[in-house]
Amino acid sequence: MTQPDLNALVARANSGEAAALDRVVREIEPRVYRLALRMLADPEAARDAAQEILIRVVTKLSTFAGQSRFETWVYRVATNYLLTAQKVRARDPGLTFDIFTDDLMQGLVDDSVAPAEDHVLVTEVRVACTMAMLLCLDPAQRAAYVLGDVLELDQTEAATVLGISKDTYRQRLTRARAAVTGFTARTCGLASNAAPCRCPRRVPAAVASGRIDAAQLRAPADAPDYAALRAEAQSLASELVAAKLQTTLGTPLGPADLADNVLRIVGSPP
Repeated sequence: MTQPDLNALVARANSGEAAALDRVVREIEPRVYRLALRMLADPEAARDAAQEILIRVVTKLSTFAGQSRFETWVYRVATNYLLTAQKVRARDPGLTFDIFTDDLMQGLVDDSVAPAEDHVLVTEVRVACTMAMLLCLDPAQRAAYVLGDVLELDQTEAATVLGISKDTYRQRLTRARAAVTGFTARTCGLASNAAPCRCPRRVPAAVASGRIDAAQLRAPADAPDYAALRAEAQSLASELVAAKLQTTLGTPLGPADLADNVLRIVGSPP
């Protein structure tokens, strides 16, 4: 759907057209869920947050003046919630790169016994680790990084979403990129052959600790295979590997009933 069509749908929804409101919610739901998932790194928390955000979008829809991209306005509502809501702040794990590094080093098995042939679980570990490492950034830097390097908004739009100057946004993004790149280069075997952690070596500990569940896999079906990504990473500089890891996680699918639940709550049953 093109932007003019979406803006037109919003105008029709604001005039009371239920079908247009239904379409608006279903169009933006995947984007809101993806943002929430990358900010929170937990599907259940992301589902709860996405539902709250979508309800806010619908109840505030009449305040959208149409002077910007509708997605920009939606992302501003979403990031404001994700950065300020008490229930979200209370669940922040307070993770740091040092703590995360120590955790990753626990239980690494020798390459000779790592289950490299189990591509599904290896990919599950990679996706979970790649999302979790962003929790080591403080929320403001995390939002800057997700908007710029994951959702790939340009700096002007991302600054607008966060309600800060472009210079301030650029500084936050630069610091976040440096932190993510540095951690990846030191720790991740995809970025450096000298780094100790490799996804196959993490599988046994991740399964034993319940970090991943073979009966309830969360990695998107279209997430790139670990072996293919490793082969590609060999030709990339470490800073490019860090970016590649963050943008090649596959397409996260939100809960099938999320849009239906939101429409039911706001009084517009599907």
